[in-house]
Amino acid sequence: MPKDGPSAGITMATALVSALTGIPTRADVAMTGEITLRGTVLPIGGLVEKLVAARRAGVRTVLVPRGNEKDLGEVPEEVRADLEFVIVETMDQVLERALDRGGPAEEAALPPAVPADPPPGQYAH
Repeated sequence: MPKDGPSAGITMATALVSALTGIPTRADVAMTGEITLRGTVLPIGGLVEKLVAARRAGVRTVLVPRGNEKDLGEVPEEVRADLEFVIVETMDQVLERALDRGGPAEEAALPPAVPADPPPGQYAH
């Protein structure tokens, strides 16, 4: 079945997390990868072309799915020399590198978590 845009899965998920938490994304990090419902990062096609474009855009760090690690050998040497590749397997690893957490003050700005088990009667109707 044809599908459009799965390579942007981790990018879209990161944008959603950023929007919901108020934590900005890092401007110097690019990423590509499909994502499963459980947060596993899957390989994509066209990695070489995407890395060339990232370099052209001035990006220095690229998050690459573990399944595409073997494809890095096909990347031209001058592109490899200018980029740092971070191999990722899970969305947790993506968010660790892609979000600009800014330190302790940033954590204070996060919205409060909804309790998993609210006290009896608090949300009952």
